Amino acid sequence: MTEPLEGDQAFRSPRLEGRDLEMTFAGAVSMLRRKYTRNLDEAEIVISGIPFDMATSNRPGARFGPRAIRAASVGLAELNAYPWGFDPFEYVRVADYGDCFIDFGHPEEAVRRIEAHADTIIGSDTMMVSLGGDHFVSYPLLRAHAKRFGPLSLIHFDAHSDTWDDDGDRLDHGSMFLRAAREGIIDPATSIQIGIRTYNSKTHGFTIVGAPWVHREGIGAVLDKIDEVVGTNKAYLTFDIDCLDPAFAPGTGTPVVGGLSSAQALEAIRGLGHLDIVGMDVVEVAPAYDVSEITATAAATLVHDFICLQALKLGATSEPYGLQ
Repeated sequence: MTEPLEGDQAFRSPRLEGRDLEMTFAGAVSMLRRKYTRNLDEAEIVISGIPFDMATSNRPGARFGPRAIRAASVGLAELNAYPWGFDPFEYVRVADYGDCFIDFGHPEEAVRRIEAHADTIIGSDTMMVSLGGDHFVSYPLLRAHAKRFGPLSLIHFDAHSDTWDDDGDRLDHGSMFLRAAREGIIDPATSIQIGIRTYNSKTHGFTIVGAPWVHREGIGAVLDKIDEVVGTNKAYLTFDIDCLDPAFAPGTGTPVVGGLSSAQALEAIRGLGHLDIVGMDVVEVAPAYDVSEITATAAATLVHDFICLQALKLGATSEPYGLQ
């Protein structure tokens, strides 16, 4: 008797599109139950983990972020996307590529390894969505994307500017965007940082949208400001989970009070679909400090909703549910 093809679709599914019956409480865990594969001939979006946290300045543990985000994503894989009312995997083929291999004994090789890993994925003409890892991983990811797309506008959600002094060599999750700007792989004049609530005396040309401004003016004003700054440029979206207030994301290395709520962040991400975003990451989930997976679940939902934006571009029809 042939066993029905139910469960463990991460390994057993013969295709990248659609979805099959799973147990939310069991089974092989991949991001949104997508098939694990390194054959990218049919993929349109490729998800990969970057389990590196040797550039942290406070609490380590973000190397476990990709695993936690994948585990928290299982419930999102079972229902039609809220609030749009469609199955995104009927419109966009998504693969889970697994994790970039990083030798903990040679942290000096991390930039080369991550950049080469991203080169392989981006070179297959797919969009890369990365799960951190500490925020330093965005630097080699940006290097890889800039080789393909040219200098990028950065859409950066964070509690910190990550543009403090950088010597060009240090492994530091608080200075890598200054290095990226100096190397010309991002353009500060068309880049924006949202949710900032730690002081830096220098903006280095970035547009800074502080968390208090977000709370006063609302997400609609934030989206208008992003449009004004980024325009039609090719952009890279990076979301440090500590952009959220610790009430919504305690599981991170450098929490700062006064941040965005999960609802505000999701509303912001859902408003970016018209922009020319070529890649995305969610970083700094450190599950050892999390409570009931709320940080990992927030990160998984941000990725899920970003994928839904790509599904809309590929023909998904939205049927909004609830008062919009």
